[in-house]
Amino acid sequence: MLYRRFMTSRKSGRAVKLAPLRADAAKRARDLAAYGRGVLEAEAAAIGGLALNGDFARAVEWILACKGRVVVMGMGKSGFIAQKVSATLASTGTPSHFVHPAEAAHGDLGRVTHDDLVLAFSNSGETEELLRLLPALRRIGVRVVALTRSRAVPLARGADLTLGIGRIDEACPMGLAPTASTAALLALGDALAMTVMKNRPFDRDEYALYHPGGKLGRGLMKVREVMRAGDGNPLVEASAPLWEAVAVMTETPGRPGAATVVDAEGRLAGVFTDGDLRRLVERGETDFTVPVSKVMCRNPRTVLPDALVMDAARVLRQARIDQVPVVDEDGRPVGLLDVQDLLAARIL
Repeated sequence: MLYRRFMTSRKSGRAVKLAPLRADAAKRARDLAAYGRGVLEAEAAAIGGLALNGDFARAVEWILACKGRVVVMGMGKSGFIAQKVSATLASTGTPSHFVHPAEAAHGDLGRVTHDDLVLAFSNSGETEELLRLLPALRRIGVRVVALTRSRAVPLARGADLTLGIGRIDEACPMGLAPTASTAALLALGDALAMTVMKNRPFDRDEYALYHPGGKLGRGLMKVREVMRAGDGNPLVEASAPLWEAVAVMTETPGRPGAATVVDAEGRLAGVFTDGDLRRLVERGETDFTVPVSKVMCRNPRTVLPDALVMDAARVLRQARIDQVPVVDEDGRPVGLLDVQDLLAARIL
């Protein structure tokens, strides 16, 4: 006998066993999953069948050489794909925006200049809203790259360059709803965007600039943006008594769980933490007049102020510590990074 899994009763909140699952229901479940897998296989086959050739390379070069913006257009499902590709381009260093073809015919074409490059998405290549824009785009003097079925369709004939996806059978039971074709158009657009990104100057700093929100953007922040500096940076000289180090840890705004120890020249000598203090007390070593240099941790891990916060967080995790001194290239402490700062910034 086949059984379904346990579920929680709404009334009692207890786990109860459902009624036996009939063989025909189990077969239906297998059939549904099998059809879903077939959809995935059809879309994967459409993507795998894309042939990237010299025209693809030329499109990449045109985007790299574009002095204006990459204007992306498309109607219906192809329009949604076009918007995603435009967003990917913009977030990876290529200025881009989406222009709706229908709105373009009523004034939004003014968003396009002769310094721009147009990417026109249409599986059929017969989208009326795109076709009626071609004469105006030609008068503006902008290049048009068609991402469509083949060079034989009307959109391709009016474009300067065509990236064809071929004739694709949709995964829809009626062969109508855009599924495999939109998957292929999206993959082609992503291939363009990533190839362009690979071949233009674009580093983590610029990526972080375009992604200030969300965990991804926060992880690409610099340490100097979240570290404790100035009055919030707990510093004590190596010759100072232990009680002074404890006082610094207590009186510094934010009450950090550590004090950075510096030598007579102001360079990093070590660090003393709450954990070090607890271990001293556990051993009965409660002489608070000894120099902090005798009980501090020497050669602590450090990070640079221009290091990425995500890299600094990795240092904390790997070393299993809660604080790390931030030092400049001369070894002078300029701040302290506390795990609480990363939590407050929602990095962890």
